[in-house]
Amino acid sequence: MLDELLGRAELKRRIEELEEENHHLERRAAAEEERRADAVTARQEAEERVNRLEDRIAELDDRVERLQDEEDADLEFRGTETLRDARLDEVLDRLGSVRTGPEGALTAMVDGESVPAEVEDGFGEHASLVRRVAPCLVYTDDAGLVSAALSPPRPPEAFCEWDGSFRVEESWFRPTGRFAFAVARADLFALGEYDGRERLQERGFESDVKEKHSKGGFSQSRFERIRDGQIAEHVEKCREAIEESGTGTTILVGDREVVRELRDAVDVTATSDANGAPEEALDEGFRDFWATELYRL
Repeated sequence: MLDELLGRAELKRRIEELEEENHHLERRAAAEEERRADAVTARQEAEERVNRLEDRIAELDDRVERLQDEEDADLEFRGTETLRDARLDEVLDRLGSVRTGPEGALTAMVDGESVPAEVEDGFGEHASLVRRVAPCLVYTDDAGLVSAALSPPRPPEAFCEWDGSFRVEESWFRPTGRFAFAVARADLFALGEYDGRERLQERGFESDVKEKHSKGGFSQSRFERIRDGQIAEHVEKCREAIEESGTGTTILVGDREVVRELRDAVDVTATSDANGAPEEALDEGFRDFWATELYRL
């Protein structure tokens, strides 16, 4: 009665309602927490399963690769040969003389990214040897009498075709038309203008570049800075000489680092160990560049 008079009965009922609501919210929170825990556990289990599956896939990929390597290891080239000058002419003439029935001769340029299905079918198990030496030109016929790959100095874009004869373009293997050919080392540059194999004129220069330093310490650091500056000046002189040549197509060979610095100024690049004075280096670089590797499959 006193609680009713003082208004405490209503407060007590409200407190009880709030306590019940609080218990309800606590139960909901506990259930939600349990649900989140179950979700985290499920996610962790799923991630573990994914990891196990990825590990299994990687294991199977490795096994397939090992088996492929073991299979490829049993295959060897019947022979290899570097073709130049008269020997190159002889081999190319022989390829060019082959005649078959319609679509009996396969010629393909394999760029190294993928081996066309026609090449896989034409070479069978020896297609793995094609992959080994790609990019390359490949030749075979429907009777399997010819089976070879060639790495020419001026390879064409990728193609694959069956015809009644092999496709042998002179410009892939031999110097043709007017072009400039240059050799660049860290201390030397030589450039010749050619019409086919005939050199019409040549010019070159050598730069005073310090030899490598091996003493170490501050002295070496200062020496390297001076040497790097001398090489940079030499490269700029090479660039100017290339631009002044005015020949449509320019081929550049030489030291890897120097060639890389000048590749934007020329059309074709390759590394070369050509030695000697400018004219000697030009002759050696020219002979090395216009060589073709033959692989008998």
